[in-house]
Amino acid sequence: MNKILFSMLPIAIVMVAVSHVSDPLALGSPIPSPESKMKDISGKEIAFKDVMKKNGLLVMFSCNTCPVVKKYQSRTLETGKFAIENEIGVIVLNSNEGTRNDGDSYDDMKEYAKEQGYNFNYVLDKNSVMADAFGATRTPELFLFDKNGKLVYHGAIDDNPNGPDKVTRQHAHLAIQEMVSGKTISTATTRFTGCSIKRI
Repeated sequence: MNKILFSMLPIAIVMVAVSHVSDPLALGSPIPSPESKMKDISGKEIAFKDVMKKNGLLVMFSCNTCPVVKKYQSRTLETGKFAIENEIGVIVLNSNEGTRNDGDSYDDMKEYAKEQGYNFNYVLDKNSVMADAFGATRTPELFLFDKNGKLVYHGAIDDNPNGPDKVTRQHAHLAIQEMVSGKTISTATTRFTGCSIKRI
C-alpha cells in the first residue's frame, strides 16, 4: 500500500503545481491589472498602461533559458520592432519564478537583453502573478491588445519554431497589420509551442 502511495506522489505534486493556472485570457478581455508595477531591466517600475501606445500593446511571456525562446530570438526582435513601428507598445515578461537561481534572475535578464539587443521593456514577473492572470503557460507566448485594451490575438509569433526559413505564416505580423488597419483578425488564436513557465 505504501509503495502505491509513494508511486502516486509525483503525479499528485504535478497536479497541484498545474491546478492553480487559470484558463487563458479570453478574446475581448481587457488587459489584466494594467496599473500594477513590475521591475524593468532599466531599474524602473512600469505597468502595462505605461507601455501601451496609441494602437495597442503586445505582451510576450518569455525568458532567458528556454531553447524554443532562443530559436525564436531573431523573430522576437523583428516582431517587437514591427509592433513599435505600428505604434504598439511592447513588453516582455519573465515569469520563471522557479528558475530565478538558474539563469532567469533579474541580473541574468539584464545581461541577456543586452546581448540580444532588446529595445523594448523586459520585466520581472514576480511570483508569476501576471502569468497566472493571463493564464500563460509557455515561452514564448503572445497576447495582442488593441487601442481599447481588448485582447484580439493570442498565440505564437509564427507557425514554425524550428527556424525563420521554415515559416509559412507570420501570425503576429498579420494580426498586427489587420488590427492597425481596422480589420477583424483572421486567425485570432494560434497553436504555440515552447517551454513551460517555471512557477514555484
